[in-house]
Amino acid sequence: MGLRAFAGLAFALLPSSALAQGQDAPFFTETAARSAYVMDVETGSVLLEKNGDQTFAPASLAKLMTADIVLDALVKGSLSPEQTFPVSDNAWRTGGAPSRTATMFASVRSSVPVDALLKGLVIQNANDAAIILAEGMDGSERAFAERMNERASALGLTRSRFVNATGLPEEGQRTSAHDMAVLGRHVVRAYPERVALYAEPDFEWNRILQRNRNPLLRLGIGAGGLATGFAEGEGYSIVGLIGKDGRQTILSLFGFESDAARVKETVRLFDWANANFERRTIFASGQAVGRAQVFGGTIGEVSAVVDGPVDLYVPRKRTDLVSATLRYDGPLRAPLTKGTRIGTMEVTIEGKPALQRDVFVGEDVPEGTFAARALGAVQELAFGWIRNL
Repeated sequence: MGLRAFAGLAFALLPSSALAQGQDAPFFTETAARSAYVMDVETGSVLLEKNGDQTFAPASLAKLMTADIVLDALVKGSLSPEQTFPVSDNAWRTGGAPSRTATMFASVRSSVPVDALLKGLVIQNANDAAIILAEGMDGSERAFAERMNERASALGLTRSRFVNATGLPEEGQRTSAHDMAVLGRHVVRAYPERVALYAEPDFEWNRILQRNRNPLLRLGIGAGGLATGFAEGEGYSIVGLIGKDGRQTILSLFGFESDAARVKETVRLFDWANANFERRTIFASGQAVGRAQVFGGTIGEVSAVVDGPVDLYVPRKRTDLVSATLRYDGPLRAPLTKGTRIGTMEVTIEGKPALQRDVFVGEDVPEGTFAARALGAVQELAFGWIRNL
């Protein structure tokens, strides 16, 4: 069954007289990032996209997935902050003091509480913390990586594959700017109380005090994390969280030649997004946004509605760039029950995807008489034949 467009899409933001002059000029800014995905945390609105599905080595961005799994276990109660995990020889050699990588300096063959390991992971970007947590939770880092991939699939991260908990170089490990933005938004929304850890200025373990490795935190711009990375041959990357005036933005950027370039462009893109978008409710909860054809029912069409208000960040004075398309998996056959999901609404800005929402049947459609069902079957066959010409 193919996707079919709804009839009668109801979509309007502002009268044409309110639109800005010079509409032929492109709205979206260029960026020095090789790939970019900028997203509003609350609404999920996509504010900027460039090569969002292009894959790259995640490096330490992989620890964002490691942290998500730990945080999820803490919320569900399968893990407690006071629980301790041992520091294996492998964790110490691979991610501890001998590794000369980011580490919390956990002593070999000691035991460390989960709470401290989590702080080392998110504040110090510590590789030993990631390995200790992986081994403690699943017995081995390889088994933990399988859990990371299961989690990625559940969250819709279609371009990501993890082979270790740290992001240290290993063949087969990939992600994308889109996937990291989706993961970052999920972490912020799922763990509102614990996500503040990412903005802690420092953490001390084993009598060694280290500052938070996120360069945005020292700029006084409302940054709240989340992760930075560097991969040899691929450059610097970041999943940044910045808040201003009650609005939080995720910036997932990859492919910079230096840390300075990464910081400068992250701040510039945040300022651009904050200045050029405003929030609008484009559909009210329960509002009919179109109609879909129904076969074999007491009526031939049914309204398609959204199950909550649809809020979107739209370009200031450039609402002419916003459009929406609704699609459903056809044909729809009676009986249909109100509230049944029947398709999606895809909103674009200047042709680029900005938001996607499910749509639902707006009213019950009972099955029609035998004659109506027979006519519906004939109409359905004819409709399909015409579409295939």
